Parts: sequence; C-alpha cells; structure tokens
Amino acid sequence: MIMAGGRGERLRGLTEHRCKPATPFGGKFRIVDFVLSNCVNSGIRQISVLTQYKAQSLIQHVQRGWNFLRGEFGEFIDVIPAQQQVGKHWYRGTADCVYQNLDYVRQHHPQHVLVLAGDHIYKMDYGPMIAYHVEKGADITVGVVEVPVPDAREFGVLSVTEWNRVTKFAEKPANPEPMPGNPNVALASMGIYIFNAQLIEQLLVEDAADETSAHDFGKNIIPKSIEKLQVFAYPFRNVRTRAQNYWRDVGTVDAFYEANLELVHVSPELNVYDEEWPIWTYQVQQPPAKFVLDDEGRCGMAINSLVAGGSIISGAVVRNSLLFSAVRVDERSQVERSVVMPGVHIGRGCVIRNAIIDEHCDIPDGTQIGVNLALDRERFDVTPRGVVLVTPEALLASTIAKG
Repeated sequence: MIMAGGRGERLRGLTEHRCKPATPFGGKFRIVDFVLSNCVNSGIRQISVLTQYKAQSLIQHVQRGWNFLRGEFGEFIDVIPAQQQVGKHWYRGTADCVYQNLDYVRQHHPQHVLVLAGDHIYKMDYGPMIAYHVEKGADITVGVVEVPVPDAREFGVLSVTEWNRVTKFAEKPANPEPMPGNPNVALASMGIYIFNAQLIEQLLVEDAADETSAHDFGKNIIPKSIEKLQVFAYPFRNVRTRAQNYWRDVGTVDAFYEANLELVHVSPELNVYDEEWPIWTYQVQQPPAKFVLDDEGRCGMAINSLVAGGSIISGAVVRNSLLFSAVRVDERSQVERSVVMPGVHIGRGCVIRNAIIDEHCDIPDGTQIGVNLALDRERFDVTPRGVVLVTPEALLASTIAKG
C-alpha cells in the first residue's frame, strides 16, 4: 500500500498543480518511480497506490508507465483514489487511508501488508526487511535510517533497545533521543511499515473509532502499539557492508534541489545507472539530446551535467546542472547549478544560476536569475539557502508587472 496523496506543501510552487509523488526528479523520473521500482525489483507485484490531492498527473503517469504487470498472473498496480468509502470524509490521515480500503486488502488475503510512503528517494530491497520481520516474530516492523540529531526534529524518531525492539516513538520531537551507542545520530522513521495482515485490520478499526485520533501511523498507530505488541526497527543498511544506505526525504525546495544536483557528481551516492536495480518510469519518446554551434562566444556544451532526451543546447553553456526532457537553451545563455524541468525554453543571452525552473516555463531573452537575489525575491520564491524557484505563474506575474 503506497501512500501517494501528500500535498507536499513545503515544496511550495512545485506542488501547485501536482502532488509530491508526481514531482519530476532526476532528469527523467518522478518521485513515485523509486518506491514502485523498489516493489517490482523486490518481487512484490501486488501494489496499490492510494491518491488524494492533485492526483491527475500521478494517475496518468502510473497508467502510462506502469501497466506492464500481468493481471492473469495475479500481478497489478492499482491506483485507488479517495472515494469516501466510510462516511462523508476524505482521508483524514495515513492510517485512515488504509482503513477506508480494508475491503480491498481483504480481497487479496495477504499474510503481511507493507505500507510505504510514496515521496522518498531511495533504492531498497524489501525482501530482507520482510524476512527480518518474520525472524523477529514481530507484529510491526518500522524501517529506520540514521540522521544527525539536529535534523531528526523533522521526522518521527524511535528509541530502541540494543536488539532493535522499539520502546518509544516521538513524532517530530524538539529534543530527539540519540540511538544507543551513538550520541550524534537518531533513528528516523522512513515511513515504511510491515504489519501482520489480521493485526493491521484490528488496529485500524480501533483507531477509526477513536474520535481524538489524528488517524496517522506515525502519530497514533505505532506509539499506541509499542507497549502491548512486538514492534521492531529495521535499520536501512547495506546487507553486505552494513553501511547506511542512501535515502532522501525531498520535502523542502532546498532538499529537492540538492538531491537532484547530487546526481551530476562523478560518483553520486544514488546510482541511477545500476543495471541490477533499474529505476522504471514512463518513457516519453524523444530524440537524443543535441549540442549545436561551435563559434566564438556561442558554443553549445554541457559540463558536469545530466541532459535528458529531446533537449537542444544551441550555442549555450550548461554547467553542473540537470536538464529534463525537451529543454531548449538558446545561444549565449549560461545555466549553472540549476535544475531545469521538462519543456522549458531559455531564451538568448540569459544567465540562470542556483535555480529550479518548473515545467513549461518560457524564460525571455536576457533574463538573469540567481544573479541578484534581492531582485529575485521581488519576482520569484527564494529559499533560505538562496535557491530561486521559478514557476510559470511567477514568471507570468513578473512579465505583467514589467509591462
């Protein structure tokens, strides 16, 4: 059960017209592709994607790119929109989301139910986690990552024994408790839970009857289960090396920007070229990227960058940047340390630095972005770390104000 209904409000303009899981990432993917790929690569082929807010682009993406499973073999990826299955309310929280679809779960008679967040970037084989759950005789298993204590305030934090039995769960605590033996890091929930099938039904029915509950796995279900049930933490580490694996919560514009630009490094921690663990997605049919003109002052080139198919760099220079599909950069323009979404057109003589340019923006000739942050703040959204977020709406408002 993939929770894919998040508003993603901290991503600001990036989720103005789409939910967070549908946000483009990494040059050709969408965020939801990572959890879906994890499932398929793990051999899990009975998957439901639960949507709610601004779901149309997500639904289209899953339908177009993830329809290769064979229903006659019991395989499926079902997209389930919020339907007010119980009462007149929409999903009130992650737990209520699954509760309202319990009839759907019962139809498949599962032994275990794997609940996943649809808005994180990581590669994970869920098989070892399920084996761990069975080996421990656990009622509930929670996937966890190690994060620096100051950063743990943004997550659900678990306290555990030396055997990983969970003793406490605090949602976004002001003073996160460090993990045993390491005062510098805390164990943060990945939003991944394994439940025994009969148990999850019992817990969700009880929670639905509690009018004081927020109906959320992290805030209600897990904390209430710790004292009476066997709840274990599963550290997300490399099975062979025991090192912490890559995992990113791209919940803010700054985090989203940094996670994308990490991919242009020589040896990024997230290897999207891994043939043993491919990231599947909907493939738009595009011609190869093209770099044209080789004249003084207008040479088409990209340095330390990722450039997706259908893009044309025409007498412009792109450095340390990530360009999605069908991006056009015209002559004498410079793009540096920027994330440029699909279908963007950057005109002549532009300077774009430290920016995210959202889908289908048309940047006028001579535009400068990321050069004067004081001016940028009057036109666009500038993050605490100085990243300029440009959306079509902000660009239009800026053009109207000028003219």
